[in-house]
Amino acid sequence: MSEKSESENGSGLHTFTLEVSNKMGVHARPAAMIVRITSRYEGDIWITKEDEKINAKSIMGIMMLAAAKGTKLIIETNCEKAEEFELEMTELFAARFQDE
Repeated sequence: MSEKSESENGSGLHTFTLEVSNKMGVHARPAAMIVRITSRYEGDIWITKEDEKINAKSIMGIMMLAAAKGTKLIIETNCEKAEEFELEMTELFAARFQDE
């Protein structure tokens, strides 16, 4: 589920927030799905949970966030196709990583 998108935050980064809504949270399979999407985009993509910030192209980094159901993740990117990326990620989270 997506929260209000903040297009440009003054630093050239496109920032948006997604909430984990599947029962099991972001475990290995959802982490792999996220990496599969992020790896197709040029540029930096970061995921922040509370005060932890990781590279969204790292499956281990994503899994180490231990994002349970209800966790809000802030995603930042400087990629050229940021709106397309946001849409793709929003659809993935809305589909609950096809877990349920």
